[in-house]
Amino acid sequence: MDDDATRRAAVDDAVERFLALARAGEPDLLDGALLIACAADPSADVDAARAELDRLAVGVGDLDDLVRRLYVEEGFHGNREDYYDPRNSSLTEVLVRRTGIPITLAVVCLEVGRRAGIALEPVGMPGHFLVHPVGSSWHLDPFSGELLDRDQCVRRFREATGLGRDVAFDETLLTPIGTDAVLVRMLTNLRGIHRSRGDLAELGWVLRMRLGLPGVTAAEVAELAEVRGRRAAYREAADLLEHWADRLPHDTEPLRRLARRWRAHLN
Repeated sequence: MDDDATRRAAVDDAVERFLALARAGEPDLLDGALLIACAADPSADVDAARAELDRLAVGVGDLDDLVRRLYVEEGFHGNREDYYDPRNSSLTEVLVRRTGIPITLAVVCLEVGRRAGIALEPVGMPGHFLVHPVGSSWHLDPFSGELLDRDQCVRRFREATGLGRDVAFDETLLTPIGTDAVLVRMLTNLRGIHRSRGDLAELGWVLRMRLGLPGVTAAEVAELAEVRGRRAAYREAADLLEHWADRLPHDTEPLRRLARRWRAHLN
């Protein structure tokens, strides 16, 4: 088996394990994040990543300790120079390089906190992911390591989204989210990166994982079908669309039309 075939097999294995994890119910956040990292780079050392999280938690007794350990002693920081580098969305890479985007840095905080017995929860605020210490009025910005009050969270939201004061801030944007939603957000970030780069191989595995999680949209299904169709896998593209046409009743007809269009290439 050549190197490309070996890599494709490893990526397929990571995707299948991710889908099995998702099917089993509320997936473990670390398991899901590490499988995303393995699909991005099959040589990713997940055992080393787990060991590093264990090491980072040693001696951490409270939130102040956690912030000091990660952002002062260990030098974790947001990647402002190359925000859209796909390595910023890989947990294994973030642990090695000490830099990432808010959501992967949040996973580091959550996992170190869990090991240290600190109750933290993920907050998927649009534009800027946050971490909430349970029972506190503060939020941790995992990109900078700062603790934010409510008004500072609102400022982060407006800076990240470009929305002005004419758009009211909905307090539900600070509501904690579940593991599924965290993994969806990680994959959505990667989807945007690989789509903008036109990297069909990477976009394909990202979308395959995404379709295993709740809240699938017709646009995501159609995009994966397009990835397959553009690689001349016309039958697979049509089959995918027809499969989801039965599961997305509001989009049944558009998906069936797209399926017929891809199937026409077989004639």
